[in-house]
Amino acid sequence: MYDGGMSAPLEELVVCPDHGDGRECCSLSCGPLDTSRAQRLAVMLKALADPTRLRLLSHIASQGCESVCACDLTGPLGVNQSTVSHHTTKLVDAGLLAREQRGKWAYYTVIPAAFQELCSVLDLG
Repeated sequence: MYDGGMSAPLEELVVCPDHGDGRECCSLSCGPLDTSRAQRLAVMLKALADPTRLRLLSHIASQGCESVCACDLTGPLGVNQSTVSHHTTKLVDAGLLAREQRGKWAYYTVIPAAFQELCSVLDLG
């Protein structure tokens, strides 16, 4: 069975806490999703479903509130400029990154509200 490249077998992953009384319960802390929010989240999650985009996003997010030049993303990730451009465009379109043009280079920052929304949905209570 494909496990998405995860290091632990799927059978070993604990998704929901065991409450010790025979029940396992996972509930979204934010309640059921309406259509609009579900569509918005699906766009973000689809953008995140790529290892290169996850690496780009984590590299940019690791800088906190500082902008990161596209020129500084190729070396650490071992990808060329066109690959960076392609993937950052997907992340911008998904609402996860903001892009600012400064001369010939684009600078990227994370959009905190997008991450807060993702965290609120992924927080199983």
